[in-house]
Amino acid sequence: MNEGHRLLDIRRLYVEPAAAELPRGKEIIQRFPDAERVEIESHHRIPELYGDEANVARWVRIKTEALVLGVKKSLTARPNGRSSDFIAPSTANGCAMACAYCYVPRRKGYSNPITVFANIDKITGYLARHAGRQGVKPEPNQVDPRAWVYDIGENSDCSVDATVSANVHDLVGLFRDLPNAKASFATKYVNRELLGWDPRGRTRVRFSLMPAADAKLLDIRTSPVADRIAAIDDFVEAGYEVHVNFSPVVVRDGWLEDWAELLGQLDDTLGPAARAQLAAEVIFLTHNDRLHEVNLGWHPKAEEVLWRPDLQQPKRSQTGGWNVRYRTGHKGRYVTALTDLIAEKLPYCTVRYAF
Repeated sequence: MNEGHRLLDIRRLYVEPAAAELPRGKEIIQRFPDAERVEIESHHRIPELYGDEANVARWVRIKTEALVLGVKKSLTARPNGRSSDFIAPSTANGCAMACAYCYVPRRKGYSNPITVFANIDKITGYLARHAGRQGVKPEPNQVDPRAWVYDIGENSDCSVDATVSANVHDLVGLFRDLPNAKASFATKYVNRELLGWDPRGRTRVRFSLMPAADAKLLDIRTSPVADRIAAIDDFVEAGYEVHVNFSPVVVRDGWLEDWAELLGQLDDTLGPAARAQLAAEVIFLTHNDRLHEVNLGWHPKAEEVLWRPDLQQPKRSQTGGWNVRYRTGHKGRYVTALTDLIAEKLPYCTVRYAF
């Protein structure tokens, strides 16, 4: 049985009428025939899911039992420059997993089950036209030397999304045939069904990794870090480009020693093909006061390492709250210490960026 069934036990479908009329919407409804169907005006406005403080106590249950089916209204590819050249229009948002540091719930408010967008044909058509307009990439950059790279999973985990609908399969198929573009997504979930999709090097999977002690506390409902590392060779053999995200890096007592152990585990596991194409992103923790308050209601233990006023400084966010990051000056030393360690332990691994 697919491991995704342990993450999801869909009992209620919240459905926009327009989504139910589309072929992908009909497929998803048929996939969950026993689920109660609730008609909604908009996937953005579901009071019993979003913005209700009482949902903190039902955080994981909602993620397990609810699925939202909508239509993506605005189709834009936003310039990025770090993980990708562009952020593709979402084919889903929200997640069945429950990582304690995730930024999505602070936007949606207390609960963020998966929302799937049924108008996949419009999204893939838009992406094909957008990539066509870019033409040949004029010069290499840190994202990729030749291809325009589109992040297809900014607000969700595509490996989990693929257990719910064929949207991710369609995106991998689209980019397989685009001569100048690649798809890219970060994941904390090993979905081996993706191994049969023949991406032909045009989809980059970025497995997110952190020390086991951090993952046990913070990466709730995800695949074990050892399983993610063990999957890298298999995904490379299946035709994916595979990078790693060292993210988020959490500073605590013994953090650098634990990262050294993780990097050693990675080096011991990877075969020659995976090493030859490996690159990494290094992202230190950014936290948020609103997410801090949410976490105190369902996972306060995580906040002992995520919320560290003694190490962090606040900055007003665009949404009016406060983001906290490791203090200027100190953070630079943390970044240097970890990137030096990567160079020592994984000399074949390019660090594409670190912040």
